[in-house]
Amino acid sequence: MKIRSFITKLFVAAAALLLPVVALAEEASTAVAAAVAPAAPAVVAPVLNTGDTAWMLVSSALVLLMIPGLALFYGGMVRQKNVLSTIMHSFVAMGIVGVQWVVIGYSLAFGPDAFMGLVGGVGKAMFNGLISFKDGVPVYALFQNVASEPGSIPEYVFAMYQAMFAMITVALISGALAERIKFSAYCLFVLLWTTLVYDPLAHWVWMSDGWLFKMGALDFAGGTVVHLSSGISALAALIFLGKRHGFPHERMAPHSLPFTLLGVGLLWFGWFGFNAGSAIVGPNCSDAAGGLAGLALATTTIAPAAAGLSWMIAEWIHGGKPSALGFGSGVVAGLVVITPAAGFVQPGAALIMGLLAGVICYGGVMMKAKLKYDDSLDAFGVHGIGGTFGALLTGIFATVGATGLLSGNPKQFFTQVIAVAAAGAYAFVVTLVIAFVLNKTIGLRVDKEDEIMGLDQTQHSESGYN
Repeated sequence: MKIRSFITKLFVAAAALLLPVVALAEEASTAVAAAVAPAAPAVVAPVLNTGDTAWMLVSSALVLLMIPGLALFYGGMVRQKNVLSTIMHSFVAMGIVGVQWVVIGYSLAFGPDAFMGLVGGVGKAMFNGLISFKDGVPVYALFQNVASEPGSIPEYVFAMYQAMFAMITVALISGALAERIKFSAYCLFVLLWTTLVYDPLAHWVWMSDGWLFKMGALDFAGGTVVHLSSGISALAALIFLGKRHGFPHERMAPHSLPFTLLGVGLLWFGWFGFNAGSAIVGPNCSDAAGGLAGLALATTTIAPAAAGLSWMIAEWIHGGKPSALGFGSGVVAGLVVITPAAGFVQPGAALIMGLLAGVICYGGVMMKAKLKYDDSLDAFGVHGIGGTFGALLTGIFATVGATGLLSGNPKQFFTQVIAVAAAGAYAFVVTLVIAFVLNKTIGLRVDKEDEIMGLDQTQHSESGYN
């Protein structure tokens, strides 16, 4: 018994001595395993970037300023009796689209996909989910970029920035309809076109679940969504509207080219927010005010400068004299062409694109005299043709963030062709349907007597000049 008791005590003592050793060994083993095992990716909560937010606030204001700029650009090119009605087309778009965008437009364009990459759902209608409250304190949703990565600006800011795009896009179409469309029909057209054409196209191209985005189509700031769609739609709408009374035999010279050139200056100024601000929808939305925005600003300076000169020279050679209207139109053409490529191409490519834009769009405007269609203020000639060629040239010259044809990637060019064809066909067909319905219901065009008197008096009971 004494021996058994002694052995038992010996085992207990040994266990007491070994337990700390085992515990230390287990800790060491755990430490080694932790050192050898790959570290789990750190979860970084999205953080508001005040610098990016400040730049996007400024960019939103710049794009909004483009609409009065467009009003002056178009208003100066019409006859004196139609200046107010033409300016009103741009301003009323700010009101109609401003309300439509909050109610349903933003959700259709930038809400989660509702049907096969074609349109967003209604989950963000009335800006639902962009703000919440916790313990009475407002919590702002941060923007999710096209790659669905946490953003660095409040989604409210992004939503309003995109509202400015929607406003000016439909206002561009008014350039083809000036001096003869009913104001009531135009207001309904703005509402229907933005809802049925612009919003779906924005979803196709700029949302990660949009079908053209998934295909790899490139559109940095709206060459396809804004300019191609509005220019092609302008052509479709004027088919139903018909020519102005007296066109092309009666002289319809611009009544105030200083207005038009002032409009060009405001458009160019605002376009920096349009293009450089669009760095926010790139793959790195935390760098909205960084290098990509700087590149877009540079290309947005170079291309319109080159296009203004090339249009002026082409007109000088073809018509014998350079005109102020020609240079201004060339600047706008250069802005249109560089828009889809602003953050994808190098400055040298922007220079080439600008030079081509002036000549191509000048030819497009001259084409209407031969084909005898009445595009009052060249919305199709500048935006339709310029937007088309800009999107295609992006597929050729892209080198930043994506590669194009000249960098050994022909697939990108063919993707751009598909995007242009799809967006153009959709915009054209749906616009025809809208114009047909409006023409059969309330009528699109004013009476001949009202047109001869002028739309300022007959549509608004006002006069631009006393």
